Amino acid sequence: MKQVQDKGSPLADIRFSHAASGSIAAVHGHWVISGLAAADAALRQWRPEGPVVLDLGALERLDTAGAWILYRARKDLRTQGLKADFANAQPDHAALLARVEINDRPGPVEPPQSNSALNVLAEIGAGMSGAFMEARALLGFLGLTMATLGRAIANPSRLRWTPLIYHLEAVGFNAVPIVALISFLIGVVLAYQGATQLRQFGAEIFTVELVAISVLREIGILLTAIIVAGRSGSAFTAQIGSMKLNEEIDAMRTLALDPMEMLVLPRVLALIIALPMLGFIADMMGLFGGAIMCWIVLDITPGLYLQRLNEWVPLTHFWVGIIKAPFFALMIGLIGCFEGLQVEGSAESVGRLTTKSVVEAIFMVIVVDAIFSIYFAVIEF
Repeated sequence: MKQVQDKGSPLADIRFSHAASGSIAAVHGHWVISGLAAADAALRQWRPEGPVVLDLGALERLDTAGAWILYRARKDLRTQGLKADFANAQPDHAALLARVEINDRPGPVEPPQSNSALNVLAEIGAGMSGAFMEARALLGFLGLTMATLGRAIANPSRLRWTPLIYHLEAVGFNAVPIVALISFLIGVVLAYQGATQLRQFGAEIFTVELVAISVLREIGILLTAIIVAGRSGSAFTAQIGSMKLNEEIDAMRTLALDPMEMLVLPRVLALIIALPMLGFIADMMGLFGGAIMCWIVLDITPGLYLQRLNEWVPLTHFWVGIIKAPFFALMIGLIGCFEGLQVEGSAESVGRLTTKSVVEAIFMVIVVDAIFSIYFAVIEF
C-alpha cells in the first residue's frame, strides 16, 4: 500500500492511499479554521479512483470549518459518481458532520440591488432607441409604398380594383353612421358650452362663429381621423397579422404576388379617398348639431345661423380642415399595415400590435395636425 502525506500545516494532515478496493483518505491532526488551507487544497486536487473512504479514526480536533471541508469533499465525490463515506468517526465528530449536512440548504439568492434613477434613465434610453428604430422602419415602409404606387400609376393594370372598392366601402361608407353621430353630438356640446361662456360677456351671438371655426378647422377632421384610426387602422393590423400567422402572405410570395400590391396599396388608397369624404360629413353634422343647440338655447333661427356662417366664416376654414385629411389617412393606413406585417409568433402578437398601431396612428395624427396648425398660423391662412 502506497502512502502520500500532505506537506501543509501540521494542524490539519491528510494522507492519501490507493488499494485494489478503492481510495482511502486518512484524516489526521487538528481540523480547525486556523490551519485548513493546505489540507483543503490537497482535497481539491485529489483525483481518486473507485470507492472512497474518508477515514476519521486519527482525527483529534474538529470545528465547523473543518467539518464543512470534509463534508464538501464527500459531496463533491458523490457528485462525480463515486461512492464516498466517512469511517471510524468519533461520536462528537460524527454529530458535527451530521449537523453540517442538515444545514446544507442553499437559501434564495437576493436579487441585485439596482439604482432607481439609473433604471429610469435606462428605460428612457431604451424607449428612445426603440422609437428611433420604429420611425426608421416606418419611413422605409413609406418609401416602399410610394414605389408600389408609382408602379401602379405607370401600369394601372397592377392596381387591384376589387380590394380597393371593398375597402372603400369598409372604411368609408360603413363608417358614416358613427362619424355623423359623434360629430353631431360634438357640435351640440360646443354650441352649448360656447353659449354658456359667451353669455357672461353678452357675446352669445358669436357662438355660431365659435362652432363653425372649431368644427371646420380642427375638430371635424381630427375627430374623424381618430375614429378611423381606432376603427379601420386596427382592422388593417388584425387582418394582415392574421394572414401572416396563417402563412397566407408567404403563399402570396410563392405565387409571385406582391403583398404590397395585394394588401397594402388598396387599403392606403381607400383611406386617402374616403377620409376627406368622411371629414366633409363630419363638418356638416357638426354644424348641424351646433345649429340645433343654438336654436334651442339662444333662439338663433336656422336662417340667422346660415346668414352668419355665410357672412363671417370664410370658406378657407373648410379647406384648412379638408387639406389635412389625405395626410391623416396616409399615416393611419401606413401604420396599420406596417404593424400587421410585423406580427409573428402567436395570436398574442396580433392583439399587442393592434393596440400599438391604434396608439401610434392617433399620436401621429395629432402630431401632423399640430404641424399643420402651426404652419397655417404662420402663413395666416
